[in-house]
Amino acid sequence: MVWWLWILLGLLLLFLEMAAPGGFFALFFGLSGLLVGVAVATGWGGGAATQWLLFSGVSVASLILLRAPLKARLNLAASRKPVDSLVGEEAVILEEVPGGGVGKVELRGASWNARSTGGMALGRGQRCRVERVEGLTLWVRAE
Repeated sequence: MVWWLWILLGLLLLFLEMAAPGGFFALFFGLSGLLVGVAVATGWGGGAATQWLLFSGVSVASLILLRAPLKARLNLAASRKPVDSLVGEEAVILEEVPGGGVGKVELRGASWNARSTGGMALGRGQRCRVERVEGLTLWVRAE
């Protein structure tokens, strides 16, 4: 294959990595394509079979050896965890929360809809603890 086709393949794969969140998969194939393109341009590429073998070998080896350390270094596994959790936080009742109804609580300077987890009414000014979050409604219990 001509050297510029390998460079083009490498650039397309790198673009694919940027466009699709694949978790560092196409990156290694793109870099291998660029490497083979440079090798062919400098006369080190050999025949077409050698080029494809070099591309495959470097791609798979770099994928196996470098993907996990790169993901760990960039801390991509932690990004799947919730950034912030309201469970366990303390809130203050703004509007009475009836036993089976919806009231208002203030948490971190914002007003939230709230329901009582115990089924008992919670009065204004009372402190409560967030038990769970469902959408924009906090389920709270008295402290």
